[in-house]
Amino acid sequence: MTDTELEVEVLGAAEVPAAPSSQRTEELVAAALAAHGVADGHVAVSYVDAARIAELNVEHRGKDGPTDVLSFPIDQDDAATAGPRELGDIVICAAETADLEEAIVHGTLHLVGMDHEVDDGEMLALQDQLMEQLA
Repeated sequence: MTDTELEVEVLGAAEVPAAPSSQRTEELVAAALAAHGVADGHVAVSYVDAARIAELNVEHRGKDGPTDVLSFPIDQDDAATAGPRELGDIVICAAETADLEEAIVHGTLHLVGMDHEVDDGEMLALQDQLMEQLA
């Protein structure tokens, strides 16, 4: 991998018939990252069942029950890290998600530090703009 390459690893998609292809997933992740000037690194997108995302939701957010998507940023720009920059993981529960492509974009925007729970609507506005461009 070169310094300007994006690697998107997709896990569990075989169990989700409606999951976007690996190529489409990479396109969605790349567009959301590019909106923040990020062009390289590694992102994992994992599909899990409701029980697993509920466990993660309570463990990491203190909220009971399943949710649609969770993001776990790892490092923003750590030059000391050998190999590709590890941007983080996106975990999606298809059973809780109305639009899997939107969940991928949403999760990726969280990886670059956006947070719709504390901003003034910027994240969701950018998400809508990206989804329109990617349609």
